[in-house]
Amino acid sequence: MVQQAAGLEDAVVAIASADDEEVMDAVSLAIENDLARFHLFGDATRIQKMIQDRQLSESQFVITHTATAQEAAERAAYAVRKGDADVLMKGLVPTATFMKAVLNKETGLRSGKVLSHVALFEVPGRETAIGLTDAAIHIAPTLEDKVHIIENGVTALRAVGYSLPKVAVLAAVEVVNPTMPATIDAALLTQMNRRGQIKDCLVDGPLALDNAVNLEAAKQKGLTGDVAGAADLLVVPQIEVGNVIYKSLMYFAQASVAAILVGAKAPVVLTSRADTAEAKLYSLAFALLNAQPTKKIKQTI
Repeated sequence: MVQQAAGLEDAVVAIASADDEEVMDAVSLAIENDLARFHLFGDATRIQKMIQDRQLSESQFVITHTATAQEAAERAAYAVRKGDADVLMKGLVPTATFMKAVLNKETGLRSGKVLSHVALFEVPGRETAIGLTDAAIHIAPTLEDKVHIIENGVTALRAVGYSLPKVAVLAAVEVVNPTMPATIDAALLTQMNRRGQIKDCLVDGPLALDNAVNLEAAKQKGLTGDVAGAADLLVVPQIEVGNVIYKSLMYFAQASVAAILVGAKAPVVLTSRADTAEAKLYSLAFALLNAQPTKKIKQTI
């Protein structure tokens, strides 16, 4: 994804409260990889010192001084809304403040669509990356929410090369159980996909995690089809499941991750202070590729 994103022409990222060492480390990596130019909002004096400390060219930046984190978030979101930047990124600003700016009807990035979180993991020992949604926004999504969550996830994966993503709707078991609502939703989503109500992907569920990602486990349960054992995107029933899978992959499997918010007027990078500079770099690449329809690919010889 980093190599693909480096082929985008004139991509610009707006960062809210960029006066943060970890964020600027990610910015430095992004510039080294020729990903984008940056519009930085925050304490101008601190930002300029961080740029100088890293010996970065000031030609790569526009700096706008803001007095508060709230002002930085609002002005960065508005820059993206106006088309002056392609991607919005969270810096040293509280998540609640940042999301309030994103969802502001007049100056933010609200599109009328459901907003959801999509993560893509590169897991050691696994040949292909695997997606996970939604581990950050929807606490207990309804059936209708899950339709939009799948659509957002499919859009995000198609932007990075998955032509027909295989979507596994997770539950604790792989059979429909009337006492387990997650299994009923999974079956309905599968049928909606077969009827053409959810497009550009293959949906199957309910599937337990092992049956979704391991072909042998799927075979042992007698599960067939294109998705069982070969999922590209995991859809979780509620936020606790997504959060545990996300952090298990990070801390037990040492996976690399890229994560963005999809469904706004432009992709949003919602980073955590616990994220490494490399994770922030990968998330930027993921976001830029999802902004690709408005960009041109550089001509190569």
